[in-house]
Amino acid sequence: MTVKVIIRRIVPKDRVEDLEPLLRELRTRSTHQLGYISGETLRRLDKPDEFLVISTWASAEHWNRWAKSQERNEVQGKIDTLLGGETEYGIFDYGFSK
Repeated sequence: MTVKVIIRRIVPKDRVEDLEPLLRELRTRSTHQLGYISGETLRRLDKPDEFLVISTWASAEHWNRWAKSQERNEVQGKIDTLLGGETEYGIFDYGFSK
């Protein structure tokens, strides 16, 4: 079942420029993962320190494998250090339950 992963990050205003290359690195690495379909990064207009990443995966299992990987966690650790806290995640599927 295809899922959407929503990732929300609040970045200190003076660190936004430091975040952007890390997000690009994660995106580049994720595109090579089994089950990755697509992704986009959005920046909130009225709160430019807030970023939203929406990625589509073939299944929650594919996302979880990537989320737990050492490759991803190396970059994610740098991001969380930069943010001064943890990144917020949500995994969503389409429509209503049966």
